[in-house]
Amino acid sequence: MPPRRATATVQDVCAAMEAIAPTWAAADWDNVGLLTGATDWPARRLLLTIDLTPAVADEAVARKADLVIAYHPPIFRAVKRFRPDMREQDGIAAELLSRRIAVYSPHTALDAAPGGTNDALAGLAGLIDLRPFKSAPAPAREYKLVTFVPAGALERVAEAVHDAGAGVIGDYTRCSYRLEGAGTFFGGDATNPARGRRGRLERVAETRFETVVPAARLGSVVAALRAAHPYEEPAFDIYRLVPQAPGGIGQGRIGRFETPIKLGTLARDLARRTKAAAPAVVGNSAARISRGFVCVGSAGTLPLEADDADCGPGDVVITGEIRHHDALKYERCGASAVALGHSTSERPVLKPLRKRLANALAGIDIDISRKDCDPFVAIK
Repeated sequence: MPPRRATATVQDVCAAMEAIAPTWAAADWDNVGLLTGATDWPARRLLLTIDLTPAVADEAVARKADLVIAYHPPIFRAVKRFRPDMREQDGIAAELLSRRIAVYSPHTALDAAPGGTNDALAGLAGLIDLRPFKSAPAPAREYKLVTFVPAGALERVAEAVHDAGAGVIGDYTRCSYRLEGAGTFFGGDATNPARGRRGRLERVAETRFETVVPAARLGSVVAALRAAHPYEEPAFDIYRLVPQAPGGIGQGRIGRFETPIKLGTLARDLARRTKAAAPAVVGNSAARISRGFVCVGSAGTLPLEADDADCGPGDVVITGEIRHHDALKYERCGASAVALGHSTSERPVLKPLRKRLANALAGIDIDISRKDCDPFVAIK
């Protein structure tokens, strides 16, 4: 008999979600990742939802789910009390925690990710050649440390910071750049300069010393620098080295229609495909549209701030909801808009997300909530 597969854990699900929607790509104001639960808890059944409502929480309990992936984070602002209470958003998460059901939220990380919420809605609209409004900056994995060392102390400082983990480039170690120059300082009455005297302007021959530092070793390297440097107050700078972000990661999507389409036709097609209860349209339904700006949830003015793309005539903003004054701004720019409903614009991502998780987590039961629905209903 083949060996039994070890039970998957919450950590396995977190790793799969990180590969699909890296948390570093989320907006800086967001709260994403594992919100409640322990990483070593078993994860045999998952439930996917846009909103964690009391009905969805009851469904998770009834289905014996181990983890709920809720697109919108139920814990968003600072929590002063964390008690099971189905009337409060964070209280629902507390109720699930009391039943050992973990909660994970991807939110804007999934918006930014390739194949995420914005790509799913753009696909339903028929847009091609997609790119983000703005590319998400990848997290810094390295920094550059620059310091200034007087003659006679350079090798001691270099050895200290390199021993602490700096100066590694590929298979090379102890890499640095050195440039001769001069530094000046004027020490006050309370100082004890290692070179020169207090109370007068000093000029000291120094070497500008540069080296790269892994992000994980930055604290240790700075501590080593301070300990080895002869100055009472060593001068140093730390520069974040920004790596190239993987292509396609960023908020929003801009794309084109292979053939220009009438605004009214597009709005009707999207309403049918997303089952929007009450879509709203800004612009003339007969207007010919050639380009789309997709931003699930609430677009705000983001489409008007997209890099190298002036949103105007011939463009449509496809989103969930639009504030009155933003709609007026789109009108002034000559752009059109289709608002499908906040969660309605996000819900198309659940099926492809389920498929991707199933491929990454073989043997885990993954369901899409049947109780998750738009709070707004159409009047019949």
